[in-house]
Amino acid sequence: MPAPKKAARRSLALTAAVLTTATAAPLALTAPAAHAAPSPSASPSASPSVTPPAQMSTVGGARLGRPGTQVNLASGVPVLPKDVTARSWIVADAESGEVLAAHNAHWRLAPASTLKMLFADTLLPKFPKTMTHKVTPADLAGVGAGSSLVGIKENETYTVHDLWLGVFLRSGNDAVHVLSSMNQGVAKTVRDMNAHAEELQALDTQVVSPDGYDAPEQVSSAYDLTLIARSGLQKKDFREYCSTVRAKFPGSTTKDKKGKTVRESFEIQNTNRLLTGDADVDVYQGIAGVKNGNTTNAGATFTGVAERDGRVLLVTVMNPEKKEHNAVYKETAHLFDWGFKAVGKVEPVGELVPPKGAQTDGKPGGEAGGEAGGTDAGTGRGVAGAEAVASASAASGTGGMGIALAITGGLLALLAGGAFLVNRRWPLPDLVRRRR
Repeated sequence: MPAPKKAARRSLALTAAVLTTATAAPLALTAPAAHAAPSPSASPSASPSVTPPAQMSTVGGARLGRPGTQVNLASGVPVLPKDVTARSWIVADAESGEVLAAHNAHWRLAPASTLKMLFADTLLPKFPKTMTHKVTPADLAGVGAGSSLVGIKENETYTVHDLWLGVFLRSGNDAVHVLSSMNQGVAKTVRDMNAHAEELQALDTQVVSPDGYDAPEQVSSAYDLTLIARSGLQKKDFREYCSTVRAKFPGSTTKDKKGKTVRESFEIQNTNRLLTGDADVDVYQGIAGVKNGNTTNAGATFTGVAERDGRVLLVTVMNPEKKEHNAVYKETAHLFDWGFKAVGKVEPVGELVPPKGAQTDGKPGGEAGGEAGGTDAGTGRGVAGAEAVASASAASGTGGMGIALAITGGLLALLAGGAFLVNRRWPLPDLVRRRR
């Protein structure tokens, strides 16, 4: 059923403070247009230092450019969890854009497959999900050794919907390369992704390989990955794919016993352990995506979105030092727990900035369809009609106990003067959990 409409929204009134041992002094934030790009000391590296640069980007606020943990502890604000060992992390309100707390938010690190969020946000609007493509050997050229694969076969035909399921559920680099080939090749796709990152003001991000496979000079940051996830979640297809637990995926074409040509299929399951659970990790209450990754250089990375009691939070965790099984999910869960207790109580330390186009666009925020002919990718611009719950249907093959996200129909409330303004929130369509 459709999600309930909210009559009023929280406006973003950001204040920042310099964290001391027990007190904090206020510090005004500058407008996003004046935020600095990454400093030379934060130049990308395939093997980053074990310590963050002394100065990093200040996109989103001056506090976010400082190394170490940034949080405004005050009466009534819960203490941050002590067992978070990640090199970099961030907790943000997905709707208002407030950054509740962060640790080395702009440290440029290898992103692993979380970079596929940018790939999806860039390419989803380009191809209708019903479009089909017959895979050629050239489509799969350049897939890195040891890559995660969904199992795409040469000379078999797949729908775009199939390919995106392979990207989101199995983190299939083979699916990424096929979609890149449909987008006139890997080189063009990398250029498109870098251009889209710049439009989103994800200025820590430099794409070399569209699948997130380790590559020299390929970096992103916890801040940027959160910004990218927020943009992707504007698209209903993005929300559907990242929240799908399991699906049927096409296999090889064979002959049955009667000589009839049939297409085999097999089940794929999402590798996001907060969505599916594992022996040592429970399904997180309210989880609805987004993307995980793991490579030799990046370690474990994860960006998640969860809803509880009408609040929607985004958490990104990059490369926990703790090497125990599923550490990235456990640390993410601890930060979600803190965020849901702290939201509405803690003063933010920064904000998730809107895309460049949104700052001057007088149009209301709306629903980006995620298919060809939709709104501008990643800008959140366009008209939102009444949308059904983005649930998995039997016809699409996305069955099981999938968690889906829904949006309210109609336009979102306009910001002051009907325009996106600096230091005001970028609206996100309402998100709700729905178990089948």
